[in-house]
Amino acid sequence: MTQVVITGTGLFTPAHAIDNDALVATFNAWVDAENARRAEAGVEERLEPSSSDFIVKASGIHSRYVLDAEGILDPGRMRPRLRERSDDEPSIQCEMGLSAAREALDGAGVAAADIDLVIVGCSNLERPYPAVAVELQAALGAGGYAFDMNVACSSATFAIETAANAIRAGSAGRALVVNPEICSAHLNFRDRDSHFIFGDACTAIVLERDDLAVAEVRFEVLGTRLVTRFSNAIRNNAGFLNRVTDSDPQALDKLFVQEGRRVFKEVCPLVAALIGEHLASLSLSGGDLARLWLHQANCHMNDLIARRVLGRDPEEREAPVILDRYANTSSAGSIIAFHLHHADLEDGELGVICSFGAGYSAGSVVVRRARVGAAG
Repeated sequence: MTQVVITGTGLFTPAHAIDNDALVATFNAWVDAENARRAEAGVEERLEPSSSDFIVKASGIHSRYVLDAEGILDPGRMRPRLRERSDDEPSIQCEMGLSAAREALDGAGVAAADIDLVIVGCSNLERPYPAVAVELQAALGAGGYAFDMNVACSSATFAIETAANAIRAGSAGRALVVNPEICSAHLNFRDRDSHFIFGDACTAIVLERDDLAVAEVRFEVLGTRLVTRFSNAIRNNAGFLNRVTDSDPQALDKLFVQEGRRVFKEVCPLVAALIGEHLASLSLSGGDLARLWLHQANCHMNDLIARRVLGRDPEEREAPVILDRYANTSSAGSIIAFHLHHADLEDGELGVICSFGAGYSAGSVVVRRARVGAAG
């Protein structure tokens, strides 16, 4: 059977960062103005202010990177301000993807022209067509074919399985998976329960047939497993039918909406079971794992899932956290964790890359570190 390996990863981090204090100051300034307006209008219901302590306690998030901080921190706007680009300019997500992809290709020692498949997977694509992946393929000078996919926060792991299957089937020798997440654009910064959740980032992964790889450090993909279960607990109703249904494109349901407590209750057991069953199918158990690179949505969810998989409290190095400074970057989160926290694994050690989110959807990728001599 064809062995698929991960040989390179890349990360694009925006230049702008917003810590909790700055975000809260903007939110509370808007709350004060809105409450004053309500009082003048005779509306009794008042909005509750936010606080940095509330955010950390609820999520473990301290800061987040964004493409634009100025627009978000303007109490009169409270959303990013991004310039509309002409059709002849690189799209924003293509630009993000180029940065992450080049780092991943350099790490793998692979030329873009040797890539046979490019998949762009993310929670929100900036346009329906032409595919951002095809644009990125052209900008890189990659070969083969390319397409976009959307499985919300699970887009990266679903794309990894798709790429690995293409390599095993022989339709590609090398694949590039890119996850350009502009989560700040779909976030309601005027919702106390979620205004702090998301950040922006882009990740990239190179997967190859093992006999083609030249990278000294490789992670063998031992197996992938995916699951979906329909739920309305996480939803975004923005779409091209909004204009023909005469719905308000600025309505709050056209942004990220979730029932947080319900998501926690329903998703954690789903994900823990997925990982456990996946490991069992490979004759492995939680005790065999050296690392869990989990979706970075909420520290409490990750702690619970890791405990259920390992059967004990995880050590800090076993389930690394990056959401404290990146926040939730949707599909990019587990890949950021892998990118920043894989180099210390020893030869033969095992880990799981796992993402989960809207759908519900969840994906598990079991990998094993292997070191081989670089080819000439």
